[in-house]
Amino acid sequence: MKHVLISGAGIAGTTLAYWLACHGFRVTVVERAAGLRSSGSPVDVRGPAVEVAERMGVMERLRAAATTATGMTFVDGSGRRVGGVNTRALQRAGRSREVEVTRTDLAAILYEAGRDSAEYLFGDSMTTLRQDGHGVEVAFGEAAPRRFDLVIGADGLHSATRRLAFGPESRFVRHTGLYVATVPLDGPADDDRHVVIHNTPGRMVAVHPVRGRALAAFIFRSPELTGFDHRDLEQHRRILAGAYAGAGWRVPELLEQAMASDDLWLDAVSQVRIDRWHDGRVALLGDAASSVSLFGDGSTLAMAGAYTLATELASALAAEPAAAPTAGPATGPGYGAAAELASGPAAALEGAHVRAFARYEAAHRELVGPRQDNVARAAALMVPASGGGIAVRNLASRLWPAVAAAGWVRGRLSSTAA
Repeated sequence: MKHVLISGAGIAGTTLAYWLACHGFRVTVVERAAGLRSSGSPVDVRGPAVEVAERMGVMERLRAAATTATGMTFVDGSGRRVGGVNTRALQRAGRSREVEVTRTDLAAILYEAGRDSAEYLFGDSMTTLRQDGHGVEVAFGEAAPRRFDLVIGADGLHSATRRLAFGPESRFVRHTGLYVATVPLDGPADDDRHVVIHNTPGRMVAVHPVRGRALAAFIFRSPELTGFDHRDLEQHRRILAGAYAGAGWRVPELLEQAMASDDLWLDAVSQVRIDRWHDGRVALLGDAASSVSLFGDGSTLAMAGAYTLATELASALAAEPAAAPTAGPATGPGYGAAAELASGPAAALEGAHVRAFARYEAAHRELVGPRQDNVARAAALMVPASGGGIAVRNLASRLWPAVAAAGWVRGRLSSTAA
């Protein structure tokens, strides 16, 4: 039985652990944190990730945990509505099956789905790894050294796996000119149906309803900050307070809660650009390979990538046909190579993992590439750099229902004529 180490118990790591175990692999997951992360903004499960969740049997739990937000409302400094978008109506028009949940809830549901079929080592991390022709020797900060057949880095933007196997973070991580922070708030949101967003040039703050609770999110434009440490909470408080000094609306109140909270999270919005996601017996997954955008795509891509990687490894490395999965591969963009491999015989050949890694990467880059290219567009929408940009965005949001309705009518007329 092949033994795989996954670094990171986030969305990508827990999804991969579930599917590798289903395919008959022995799985160990190491996570630096003492438990699942308790902070983070709401994320979307859409497209191929919906199929993955359905195959895992967790879609109903995700729907039960969905946030109550049905749209976005843009407000000025006095709280007056100046624009907005009904996202739920757009989903219905497109017959979307997507669901929005908090990152915390998504990670917990995925973890619970496969916790009994994998070994989890919380409060620990890799310190060194050394590959040879037959495996990977891994040393940990707490646990005794172990040997694994494969190591998968699903440990996020600041991946220790990537640093140990590929090189320093500075070679691969590119700052986008934005920083993001989130913090849970005391009490419920004033509006339990809309994400309420306030912008000033280069700054955004939002209050997001989350099933009787509320979360504040801050996104602001800034050059790369010298000496920034993504683990330094006191530094994060100073950065956030400085970035939003003098801001109106509810910002002073929200900042006060952020300054007092130990659950404040802040990081640079960055992208990972790396020529190849695998090296020998080590591969990267999720944000460790391809940190994406501001539109909540990261979790969807993490789940889709984990499924593709597990399918490719199972097809290439399963020692016996009996280890093949009972569920077929998901369909949709990025799954062509996985589907092709899943239909072939299992082959436990030394070095087959290299082909599996390459096919996973080729398939998944088709999904990731366009999303990475959309960051500038997302920033212009969510954090306009000028007052004029804010006004144009607000006007476009007010006109959007008429534009969408006209498109729907044209579509109906075309289908009737056909």
